[in-house]
Amino acid sequence: MTGQNDYNRQLIEEFRANRSKSGGPFEGRPLLLLTTTGAKSGQHRTTPMMYVPDGDRLLVIASNAGAPAHPDWYYNLVAHPEVTVEVGTETYDATAVVTQGAERDQLWTSIVDKYPFFTEHQAKITRQIPVIALSRRKQ
Repeated sequence: MTGQNDYNRQLIEEFRANRSKSGGPFEGRPLLLLTTTGAKSGQHRTTPMMYVPDGDRLLVIASNAGAPAHPDWYYNLVAHPEVTVEVGTETYDATAVVTQGAERDQLWTSIVDKYPFFTEHQAKITRQIPVIALSRRKQ
């Protein structure tokens, strides 16, 4: 897992160094940094990930590239839904909500219309890929 950790660390550094320029797409996909609190450790963990804008919230998809288990950050935000989002030149506190039922299904359909590779991720696994809405917390 060291390789992935090193890759993420480099991506985070590049994102923060270039955020005033665009903070922009990673391989044609919009990127944000999500900081969660470890479910077990209580330590802050920052993970780069793709997002999809949805009105005044941002959606993140816990596909884990089609792995059989949810990504670690998903378990963290379920345990501690108060997160920090870095996107573009902004950093703000947000609340993470795992969407359910008809709302999740509608969002999933919209996401795979824009990014069909998520269909391939879902086809590899039996778990339903979670769609999480990040809403800016009111100050």
